[in-house]
Amino acid sequence: MDDQNKNLILATGLSFLVILIWFVLFPPAEVPPAPTDLVAEATATATTAATTAPAATTGTDTAAAAEVAAEAPRITIKTPDLTGSISMAGGRIDHLSLNRYPQTLAAGAPNVELLTPVGTEHAYYALYGWTPAGDLSFDAVPGPNTLWSVASGDVLEPGKPVTLTWDNGAGLVFSRLVAVDDHYLFTVTDQVQNNTGAEVRLAPYGLIARHGQPKTQKIWVLHEGIVQMSDGKLKETDYPDMPDLEVVEREGSPAEVIEVAKDGWIGFTDAYWMTVLAPQPGQAFTAVTKYVPSSDVYQTETRMPTMSVAPGARAEVTSMLFSGAKEWETIRGYQKDQKIDRFIDSIDWGWFFFLTKPIFWLLHMLHGLIGNMGLAILALTLLLKALLFPLAYKSYVSMARMKELQPEMEALKERCGDDKQKLQQETMKLYKEKKVNPAAGCLPILPQIPIFFSLYKVIFVTIELRQAPFFGWIKDLSAPDPSSILNLFGLLPFAPPDPASFVAILSLGALPILLGVSMWLQQRLNPAPPDPTQAAIFAWMPWIFMFMLGKFASGLVLYWIGNNMITFTQQYLIMRSHGHHPKVFGNILQTFRRKKPVPK
Repeated sequence: MDDQNKNLILATGLSFLVILIWFVLFPPAEVPPAPTDLVAEATATATTAATTAPAATTGTDTAAAAEVAAEAPRITIKTPDLTGSISMAGGRIDHLSLNRYPQTLAAGAPNVELLTPVGTEHAYYALYGWTPAGDLSFDAVPGPNTLWSVASGDVLEPGKPVTLTWDNGAGLVFSRLVAVDDHYLFTVTDQVQNNTGAEVRLAPYGLIARHGQPKTQKIWVLHEGIVQMSDGKLKETDYPDMPDLEVVEREGSPAEVIEVAKDGWIGFTDAYWMTVLAPQPGQAFTAVTKYVPSSDVYQTETRMPTMSVAPGARAEVTSMLFSGAKEWETIRGYQKDQKIDRFIDSIDWGWFFFLTKPIFWLLHMLHGLIGNMGLAILALTLLLKALLFPLAYKSYVSMARMKELQPEMEALKERCGDDKQKLQQETMKLYKEKKVNPAAGCLPILPQIPIFFSLYKVIFVTIELRQAPFFGWIKDLSAPDPSSILNLFGLLPFAPPDPASFVAILSLGALPILLGVSMWLQQRLNPAPPDPTQAAIFAWMPWIFMFMLGKFASGLVLYWIGNNMITFTQQYLIMRSHGHHPKVFGNILQTFRRKKPVPK
């Protein structure tokens, strides 16, 4: 077999091995009195009161809290991107749906519900409150079940904030101003007016709670769980790992407590959505990740430093709450305009972030210019191939030179006979004299590996690819091709097998089949190797890839098809420029000819 075919087999085999491994792995100042037992009790209240009656701190059931929440008045939230409400029980932001994101592509499908109140399955909400210090009791400060009153505003809209108020009846008056922008950012300002005639000490906090472990995609390439930034350090914690956190005595639960000096945020992230607490830039706070086994609640908190409020004085603290879709442009805007430190890293860029970030930026720009995400992927493929063209050119030229050396290589084999060591030495000497690198044929595939992984990550985790259409039957480039060869791509009057069934592995769509054809066509640039085993490897490789990548995201398969066709064109033109005229049609016909039996 000539070295050109050998290099191509090696490159294809390397690519096959990488895809196989990938397929298996992927079937990313003063602190508040938090350290004291007083705040441990307060946060226990914050945790359990979400599932209890208003006056209780521990031990009551979820049904009572659900009844209180159901009966409490609400303020409607209405923005271009959000619809929902705030419950006066605790002032919780506990009902949000995303106006521009239906759950499925079916006509009339409901929008994605992000936050849900206590009493619903997997309740998920944000709330704010105060922790008492000094001589104050918990009854003297607003907590998770405090019934607030509306001081101003009846509908929360951009440019129209609402104000809540609560008087503890003992000289402390609390107010909360809630504002929202056009997208997903709430600004919450908590104030306390001290009319008691004595100094009081207390600390504000923010809290996000999720009841029960939410349904996740459970795939290693995607992080879903806690995400936090603490003074420039990104930390991610999966849901299954939270019960295994060390039990902190002052918290009474498995928890992790991190003191943040000036910049940070913490919350929950899903594949495409997240809810995050973000104190003002420069604000010191304590970030808490906690799991409460007794109520099966996952929780994140931001605890602000303790405030001392003199008689007749007022104190306030402002923080932000992001709850919405992880849109790259929107999040980047908050990072720039609101100074939320490294907020763009809330998107799971993965290990190859140095590639995924620029690749997504380029894809996003191309989509903005072209208007079709599928065409943008193809344009991105073309640009990446152009970027790697010098390497590909060097590789193909080296392969062409290797082909030119075949007569001399055959002469060496005859001259050296069975002396393999001498043959190897003479071969390397010949390569050196002719300035040929036998490994250069594999060079184009090496950069493709991290690029392929990075593009897979981009397609899988960025919301811009979710439900992004291409043409015809491809309505969602983040999902596999929905067509099936088993019903002739919809021509026969029955549905393809369920994706969960064993038969579904045979239910290839049109794009995966085009992928196999494009790989097979690329192989036809060279005659099949004379060795039967090697010829069999060549023959089966495209169709193995076709089945392996058949259930990958359509956008990734589209990229691979485009990459194959561009590679075919590049190699064909380079081979012709060096005097080789690939007989593509003849090689195709050769694969269908019956081989003559070898005479005995």
